Amino acid sequence: MNPTQPVRRPPLSDALAEWKKILAERHFSSELLWIFEENLCFEKKPDVPGGIHIGFQTRFAPVPRGALEIAYEHFCESDARIVFYRLGENRRRSVCLLLGDPWFNDKTERDGFLVRPDWNIAFFPGQPIEIEEITDMRRWVRRLRRERPLHDVDFCMTLMAVDEIQTHGRVLTPGERYSEAMLDRLRRIFSHAD
Repeated sequence: MNPTQPVRRPPLSDALAEWKKILAERHFSSELLWIFEENLCFEKKPDVPGGIHIGFQTRFAPVPRGALEIAYEHFCESDARIVFYRLGENRRRSVCLLLGDPWFNDKTERDGFLVRPDWNIAFFPGQPIEIEEITDMRRWVRRLRRERPLHDVDFCMTLMAVDEIQTHGRVLTPGERYSEAMLDRLRRIFSHAD
């Protein structure tokens, strides 16, 4: 029987220092731009491999201060592997996502992941590609939301979850989210009734 090694997640500052070191070793920018699910922009483009182009935006869903720390702490509460993921480069910055899910537990160096088993963290520096920042509202509105292949980045945290953690101290259940939306609508209706 193989005893499992205990997992000791490092402080975020230590994990970030390791991430920046890995990026620098590969001659990638260690200036980091962190994005979340709402920042991703998938578009159909037949001229790219797989027919799907991935871009990002921060104009229509800006990332709030402290979002990375909140996502890291939330993912640390799980036993699933956390992944520091570099999507590409834009304006001399590495565009990164923090991912967390058992989906990554079997990923290895063959898949491009550098694994720290003692931390249960993996680092995916990716390829030297330029990623497009989408600033056109029409492209953003027309982005693919469904009917696209599953991608590693589908396991990132949402800005909505970050907001719920800031407001409520935890991610809400679907029923609680529905109740919140109904209360907001009722408040708006009654505020106009006066």
